[in-house]
Amino acid sequence: MVNKLSVQRMASARVPVDQGEFFLHLYRNNLDGLDHLAFVRGDLSAKEDVPTRIHSECFTGDVLGSLRCDCGPQLHEALSIIARRGSGVVVYLRQEGRGIGLLEKLRAYNLQDEGFDTVDANLRLGHPADAREYTTAALILEDLGVRSIDLITNNPHKIDSLRDLGIKVSSRLPLEVQIGPESHPYMQTKILRMQHMLKPGELRDEMESWLDARPIPENRPLITLAFAQSLDGSIAQEAGRPLLLSGPQSQMLTHRLRRWHDGILVGIGTVLADDPQLTVRLLPGRSPRPIVVDSRLRFPVEARMLENDLKPWIATASGASRRGEMLKDRGANLLEVKMGPEGRVDLGQLLQRLRHQGVERLMVEGGATVLSAFLGQQLADVAVVTIAPRFLGGLPAVSRQAQPTRLSNAVWKPVGEDMVVWAELDWRS
Repeated sequence: MVNKLSVQRMASARVPVDQGEFFLHLYRNNLDGLDHLAFVRGDLSAKEDVPTRIHSECFTGDVLGSLRCDCGPQLHEALSIIARRGSGVVVYLRQEGRGIGLLEKLRAYNLQDEGFDTVDANLRLGHPADAREYTTAALILEDLGVRSIDLITNNPHKIDSLRDLGIKVSSRLPLEVQIGPESHPYMQTKILRMQHMLKPGELRDEMESWLDARPIPENRPLITLAFAQSLDGSIAQEAGRPLLLSGPQSQMLTHRLRRWHDGILVGIGTVLADDPQLTVRLLPGRSPRPIVVDSRLRFPVEARMLENDLKPWIATASGASRRGEMLKDRGANLLEVKMGPEGRVDLGQLLQRLRHQGVERLMVEGGATVLSAFLGQQLADVAVVTIAPRFLGGLPAVSRQAQPTRLSNAVWKPVGEDMVVWAELDWRS
């Protein structure tokens, strides 16, 4: 099957784990002197279509439980698949960091924190994007008497490599695990640059899966309030001055949250202070429709939002004006909405119009006046709040016009240096 390289089984022992009872076989080859492993359930001798995972060592993920990759969850899910099928093998190769070793992998981590993806980090260090080699795995399968395998993988290169080595790969068993904010860039790189067989739209994390289970109301969109605040509840030091509170990992989460929604709504105060684009820029995917609540139509005709592919919808009671015509010329859609309490746009009527125009999921990002109005009129369904480890003593996220609200079914997660909570708004209490 191969030239020169050979493997020898050195020892075997029964090892019970959460997924059931396995036998661990330790192999050494005649070239690298490393301990490669086969974790086996059942008798595989002369078996066809054996569920098989070829897993490369990942100390940070497999042992430490690092959240930067999906390696640890993949290993445990592969064991679960094998246990459910009654037999199979995980071949554990000592190829840390896609074959570059732990030292270089840690150096690559530092480059990733500077903004390089996993492929470019390896290349910048002088390594291939993927330096792994699977001859030892092929020899281990041969020693175990495996005739053909159902390969547990999302990696097409691994399938091709094993077939080139003479292993009959009968089929592929997809390996799907949950991801989080830290591992999302890593997974996107696998898909977009290494052709792993997952679609970007199928890449769901825990929060998105939780949101998927929320029902869409019949007469308005599902409303998500999403904002960042300090530990003392401030969203800025003073009104009209933007302040970036969340860290890079939380910003990535915010962009994934935007991508999940059909529309993203802010008040005119946010536009005047920040000049935001309200797009998904930090990862692939479509951007939501930007929607601005602007009762007196102060929206600047030079705002960056007008450069978006999806032009903004501006909810106003003052559309018939010179500014309104200029905004229409630049592609903005003016939604004429009646005035509600305190001379502001009637949010109830606006939400009905948005639902009628196909907006089923609406993300409300601020500012404080808009957030408080949605809470005051009990028009929100869920909240996603990023809490930054800072004290500001500044502008509160919500004002007294907001109704006292209980959060139920809350999930708390650390994201970088921040803490993120998502929960349902319980208006029954």
